[in-house]
Amino acid sequence: MSKGILFSGQGAQKVGMGRSLAEGSDTAKALYAKADDVLGWKLSEICFNGPEETLTETRVCQPALYVMGYTIFSLLKSAGKLDGVTLAAGLSLGELTALAAAGSFTFEDGLKVVAERGRLMQEACDATDGAMASMIGGERDAVEALCAEHDVDMANLNCPGQIVISGDSGKVARAVEAAKASGTFRMVVPLKVAGAYHSRLMEPAREQFETFLQGIDIREPQLTVLSNTTGKPVKSPDEIRTALTRQVVSSVLWEDCMREAASRDVTEFIECGPGAVLAGMAERTDRSWTVVSIAELADLEKA
Repeated sequence: MSKGILFSGQGAQKVGMGRSLAEGSDTAKALYAKADDVLGWKLSEICFNGPEETLTETRVCQPALYVMGYTIFSLLKSAGKLDGVTLAAGLSLGELTALAAAGSFTFEDGLKVVAERGRLMQEACDATDGAMASMIGGERDAVEALCAEHDVDMANLNCPGQIVISGDSGKVARAVEAAKASGTFRMVVPLKVAGAYHSRLMEPAREQFETFLQGIDIREPQLTVLSNTTGKPVKSPDEIRTALTRQVVSSVLWEDCMREAASRDVTEFIECGPGAVLAGMAERTDRSWTVVSIAELADLEKA
């Protein structure tokens, strides 16, 4: 049976991420040093030691998760632990890590793309008054109706019963109150985020990111890579550019991606990144799927 490799998205970051990798592996240490050099600032120092407030910033946490995910992938590959892996996917920014792992970007180019994406999204957050909230326990149709009524967007369809809405903070607040009053949802949770990711408020970032991607060398992936925007594979460089550009303002169809993987007989996965977030989503989607989560050097033995 084929296997898939998964990469974490924003929100999974935590202080100390990657430290055991860099301390215990020359390969990992070199990748973090290369990342510091490419970025022109000490990403490694923030990842390993914080502060948490800085690590949480969009412009920082996106490259932090990219570098950690790619580093784990590289260590697994050098240890011969990726036999049978035919598919890659990542949640939101993790899609770029998946593409780098599949050979569509070099490590350096992928990092530049992620850093620019994070910078542009940070700017869009700072220029708008956005918010997000998680709708727990409701059906997709109910969330769609709520979004239409209150003029907000569905940002993340993570797994059954976990959908995130995004948009103008006032409109999201009214949607949250309406959702609580409806009794349709088991729980409604406003999220502590810097802005309205994967919503129309990110349009300025999308427009500039589209232009930036034209200057990046992108190759056809050597693994099947699933797009968050459709839940289906992307292959050609033009398809990849279009998907990555759309993703900035579009819903992240993560449940669709995972079900597409299963339809291709991929039900065993390795998650590269902190927090085992994707493993938790997989368990809530289909308990027959297995996900091994790798976050520390010692975890590599589990793969």
